[in-house]
Amino acid sequence: MSASELAEKVAAALEISGDEFRDRARTEAEQLKTEVRSGTFDNSEAIVGLELELYAVDDTTNALRRVPRQLLELIGFEKELGLHNAEMQTSPQPLNSHGLAAQENELKASLKPAQRRLQRDGIRMVSDGMWTVPPQGETGRDYLCDCVEKDGIRIGTNMSHSVRYHTMANTEYPSAFEVQAPHVSLEAETVMPESLITSMQPHYQIPHAPDLPEYFSYAIRVAAPLLAMAVNAPFFPPDLYDDAPDTEIVADAHMENRIAVFESVLNPHEDDPKQPKVCFPPDYESVEAAIDDIVEDDTIVPRKLQAGTRFDDAFAHFQHKRSSYWRWVRPVFEGATRSAANARIEFRPLPAQPTVDDAVGCMAVFAGLMESLPRLEHPIQSQDWETARENFYAAAREGLRADIEWITADGTTTTATDELYGELFEHAREGLEQRGLSTEEAHGYIAPLRERVDRRLTPARWKHDFVRRRVEENVPLAEAIWGMQAAYIRNQRETLLDGSFVDWFE
Repeated sequence: MSASELAEKVAAALEISGDEFRDRARTEAEQLKTEVRSGTFDNSEAIVGLELELYAVDDTTNALRRVPRQLLELIGFEKELGLHNAEMQTSPQPLNSHGLAAQENELKASLKPAQRRLQRDGIRMVSDGMWTVPPQGETGRDYLCDCVEKDGIRIGTNMSHSVRYHTMANTEYPSAFEVQAPHVSLEAETVMPESLITSMQPHYQIPHAPDLPEYFSYAIRVAAPLLAMAVNAPFFPPDLYDDAPDTEIVADAHMENRIAVFESVLNPHEDDPKQPKVCFPPDYESVEAAIDDIVEDDTIVPRKLQAGTRFDDAFAHFQHKRSSYWRWVRPVFEGATRSAANARIEFRPLPAQPTVDDAVGCMAVFAGLMESLPRLEHPIQSQDWETARENFYAAAREGLRADIEWITADGTTTTATDELYGELFEHAREGLEQRGLSTEEAHGYIAPLRERVDRRLTPARWKHDFVRRRVEENVPLAEAIWGMQAAYIRNQRETLLDGSFVDWFE
């Protein structure tokens, strides 16, 4: 599609009436509430699934690479925001030993042939929280900010040819299109800076849809400790940093910059009266309140949608609103058929992990907690929402060094890391065993993550220690970051499919 053709489609999208779209979404939401209360979205079993985002690099230089769209389709990956991005989605599976094994095997079965095919073109897909080496001959700033204007429409040069992505850069919603992080300055004219980051997103289906608020309240309170042990994005492409001493940039680095990037790019400036769209989610008093919160969220890109053949096409406008309801944990109501309709929690705080086993381990721990905490009526549910939110942003800044406040099973408040994670992993194990896993099987998913905590060594801390040591040896920051990235990709080459992050420990 040429830039002119894309601009024409974006211009047409901008003509769609927002008021008419919202009215249809509200009508559909009322229908959805009726279906939820009638049991349509209930499931006899807990179901899990996973989305995994990756980015492409040159297999020789580790520089970011654009992936031809036809090649992306050939290997069975979904396109994402940037031309370097790709996404994999697993098939939903019951939460049991076979279901978790199927998640792991599906990821590996897709990645292995994809890597082989991409290698013919000198490309490798990387599972990581943020890329740091721009394409050869380009700066990170130029790659992220390059755009053209056609007939008054801004088109991001390195964005996928998706009308939705480009329309977001031309609507009235006042997204800032900037990156706010320690010692980083970047202002763009499109959402392209968001393509810096890559994530993994576990999904957990609720057995009884009206119970979603209870499960959701636990999900947002475990968000901080799960994020703290998964952090994987402490550094940006070096040319994005301001003119500050290298040692100061390293000392002030946050462990998970994905959080700040997503929020500062897509939200309005702080002094704008518009409500932010990317934020820590609220507690919901009822499943109806969750649906209403999605409906009342600002619409960035309204669409005219035709009735399709899927069951949930009856709620197409509501679903479109949900797709830009960018909360760090969010409810989803979907189903291709009435019998497949489900209500689930999409858990969005986690960055992509160094290996497939690490990603599946994070999913298993999250799912285990969703099984055990509601059954135990664990007192963490009573934690103030404000405290849960503060915990979350502290985890993004400091990883496992954050003082995360936790309430133990006996009602005691603690910030002791070992006590918090000792209980967290124990409840995750219990939840997995409740779904039929043996103690040994549950331990297999949890043990590598427990070792991270025991050693206080997350993927982000591994990266940070690497760069800090080099900078202390007077290696320039850019060279230190690129050296770290080369080591990360080299280690991942050996362990992505057949190992875990703990294999990287010295």
